[in-house]
Amino acid sequence: MKKYKYWYLLTVVMVIAVILRFYHLGNVPISPDWDEASLGYNAYSILLTGHDEYGRFLPPVIESFGDFKPALYTYLSIPSIALFGLNVFAVRLPGAILGVVAVIASYFLVEELFKKKNLALLTSLFLAISPWSLQFSRVGFEAAVGDTFVILTVLFFLKGLKKTWLLYFSVIFSALNLYVYQSEKAFSPLIFLLLVIIFYKKLLLKSKKTLVALIITGLMVASPMLAFTITNANSLERLTATDIFASYSPSSKPVNWMLSLNPLENLQDKKTNDLLGVFLDNRKVVLSEQILSNYFMHFNPNWLLMPDDTAPRHHAPQMGLLYLWDFGFLLIGLYVLIFAKFEKSTKMLVFGWFLLSPLPASITIDVPHAVRTLNFLPTFQIFIALGLLSTLSFIKVKFGNRVTVISFLVIVLALIFNMAFYLDNYFVQYNYYNSQDWQYGYAQLVPYLQSQQNNYQKIIVSNVAPLDQSYIFFLFYLKYPPLQYQHIANLRGGHYTQDHVFGKFEFRSISMRELKQPFKGYLYVVGANQISSEDKVIKIIDYLNGQPAIAIIEG
Repeated sequence: MKKYKYWYLLTVVMVIAVILRFYHLGNVPISPDWDEASLGYNAYSILLTGHDEYGRFLPPVIESFGDFKPALYTYLSIPSIALFGLNVFAVRLPGAILGVVAVIASYFLVEELFKKKNLALLTSLFLAISPWSLQFSRVGFEAAVGDTFVILTVLFFLKGLKKTWLLYFSVIFSALNLYVYQSEKAFSPLIFLLLVIIFYKKLLLKSKKTLVALIITGLMVASPMLAFTITNANSLERLTATDIFASYSPSSKPVNWMLSLNPLENLQDKKTNDLLGVFLDNRKVVLSEQILSNYFMHFNPNWLLMPDDTAPRHHAPQMGLLYLWDFGFLLIGLYVLIFAKFEKSTKMLVFGWFLLSPLPASITIDVPHAVRTLNFLPTFQIFIALGLLSTLSFIKVKFGNRVTVISFLVIVLALIFNMAFYLDNYFVQYNYYNSQDWQYGYAQLVPYLQSQQNNYQKIIVSNVAPLDQSYIFFLFYLKYPPLQYQHIANLRGGHYTQDHVFGKFEFRSISMRELKQPFKGYLYVVGANQISSEDKVIKIIDYLNGQPAIAIIEG
């Protein structure tokens, strides 16, 4: 019985992970965001025609809104869409499944690293209930898949040092990660390089034939993405739109005002012979300072533990990325891993993973960023589990079993209280307070307009906030025939444009002047903040908190 105890407990952890990730999966969050709608419709298009929305055959990258998303999540969505149809649940299902896989894989990874089943079990439990993990494995965000692939890469690498054939799985998952999410194009090679540096002596014990075969396997899997990146000028569009190295013209508003003022300051320093100023106002120095600042922001306890009002889609209301009770055990776990007698390679890998995780986000804007640093997981959970076990062990040695049991019960009660608070905020409060952040309203808008379209010549839909990228939601909810839309896309050059037209629907910006003098026989769909008392409003769709969201105006 004792032999199978941890298997039973791991099964319980897996059940918890499944329940938390699948409960109301299609309804919490309340609506897909534009990326989920785009991933879903492109998967639907490829399923039916073999081509994406722009008519490209089995592309390694989805152009989407001109941000060129790596396409693997789209392909992973195809089976669930084939089974359940094009809907929110089907789009989110791959992320939820792979979120559970991450929990299970973390158990075997920690067991392999530390040879401690209790530490492995606690780590997997903490990942199963992690607000950070749940937030992104319950939506169609590619980053959650990328984190799972990183965990599998490391797990199979460690196992492959003993059983060589498993190294091929490590290489394949690492190469596949290039097709998952933009940050993984940087992090996946970094974590694999870290593994090679730490375990190079064991790798060199493998035959040259094996090592060459592994390299060839990785290059074969990665080659379509590498070829696309080299040959397509737009392949790094998303990176150039978010990195801090981009140059800004004087007429455009810079993302980082420090970088825009820097050349002028440097010129002034040279005129006044201010040598220290010349050095400090040098663009490279300012960039280095900014990158370091961005990097260390991701270790700020306020960001980790408190709600970030600038990114409400990244956390539940009144919650951070970690539980409050985690923090003390996190610090203890860091201390224990540094000073306790663990294998040097284990320490190097866990700390290396932990310290590398914020690097891709550090060269981007909008930091700290919970999505781009999801690869932190499960290192936080390892530290927290290690801290908890070390605390209980210390109490047992110093105060005996009775105090240890009492301490354990107090910790469990604190966890239950904190988790109950989180679950209420996520499953009960989240939709009410944050429906506007998830572009709520299209599920009600599109069927209504579909029922009314025969009564009007044309329906003009705004494509500016809060109706950004409105066309993709209509394609998604109408299940618009992909072949027909591909023909329309090809007529406009086969690339993303701001304005779209299909059927009676036209998607573009709508001026206040146009609303004051609307065309007869037209319907206009705008954000409720655009309407005036003079407009002939025939329907308003509200957010779940009762605030008006979308207005329909008759011409």
